[in-house]
Amino acid sequence: MSAMNIRIETIADRDAVHALLCTAFDGDGEAGLVQSLHADGDVVLSLVAETEGVVCGHVLFSRLHVVNGDTRFPAVALAPLAVSPTHQRQGIAARLVEEAHRRLITTGETLSVVLGEPAYYGRFGYRHEDAAKFESAYQCEALQAVRWGDDAPGTGKLVYASAFGGL
Repeated sequence: MSAMNIRIETIADRDAVHALLCTAFDGDGEAGLVQSLHADGDVVLSLVAETEGVVCGHVLFSRLHVVNGDTRFPAVALAPLAVSPTHQRQGIAARLVEEAHRRLITTGETLSVVLGEPAYYGRFGYRHEDAAKFESAYQCEALQAVRWGDDAPGTGKLVYASAFGGL
């Protein structure tokens, strides 16, 4: 594999990310989600992986809130994570998630939630047990959370960015 660079997504990357998402997910649902999250200002972190100047991977974390009564606690939602089919099974997705987690922890985030394959996301510390007590329209075994520190809430209602309502 050629040298890979992971960096913050720029506006100049948007068309390449859109094309990547349409290819990786065989449709434009996730690409539309990303466009809406950007348009609404709900993106917390968006990274791309590139090799030989070509975007081959993408991960996005959007703002999520945990609501307990009158308290709104900020958290993040991981969605989507994608790698171009020609670059899969090379560890790119794992490197994207690990780098994103490092950056999120550095900026003070304490809770991330994902709806995905438990065996895959479990390797990054996500566990259904950490998400099971949250009220969510997506509550199931695939809903998982990772907590970075003792300040992260363990209960409450998960309120996703409005763009998720269009899925």
